[in-house]
Amino acid sequence: MFSVYIQGLFMGASLIIAIGAQNAYVLVQALRRNHHFLLAGICALIDALLIAVGVLGVGTLVASSQALRLTAGLGGAAFLLWFGYGAAKAARAQNSMELNTALATNVSLKKTLLTLLAVSLLNPHVYLDTVVMLGAISGNYPGAGRYLFGAGAATASVIWFFSLAFFGSRLAPVFSRPRSWQILNLLVALMVWGVALGLLAGVWRDLTGTTV
Repeated sequence: MFSVYIQGLFMGASLIIAIGAQNAYVLVQALRRNHHFLLAGICALIDALLIAVGVLGVGTLVASSQALRLTAGLGGAAFLLWFGYGAAKAARAQNSMELNTALATNVSLKKTLLTLLAVSLLNPHVYLDTVVMLGAISGNYPGAGRYLFGAGAATASVIWFFSLAFFGSRLAPVFSRPRSWQILNLLVALMVWGVALGLLAGVWRDLTGTTV
């Protein structure tokens, strides 16, 4: 069952590690030592709550029906294979994280939190990734497996955001280099392809009653 937790960890990390407004904002505030650990905790909490909603809602629904498990397994595997291909393709691009220096000025805690909530919750992809995608994938793991998968995904969020907060001053120049994102994108591709293979193995197990 520990392997399920690791798959959740990898899957969560692959969806979180991306160039986006939320990551950039947390990193900038870490550079300024502006409530950065509080922001990291809130980001991780938001992800954990959304993942829980997905696992307990969509995941429970999927787990209750073999037809839904097969559909979610095949659909999820197809999506992850495509997602991994996109990450591998992006590794060839010269992407970097551009930190907006206008965001670097220390502001009140209230304004900082409101800005964080805006960049976190007004992005529709966060719901697709956590509630829908992670929730549906979790339903493919029998018994308590889906909870372990969700716990792994939530752990990835905790590790990532607190790493941004703690190592912010050192990570900023790293993330400004295209080579760093090329390596990260390759790692993301390998992680999601690994999870896709796990889903396909689950589909095979459901259809045949045997393990791969």
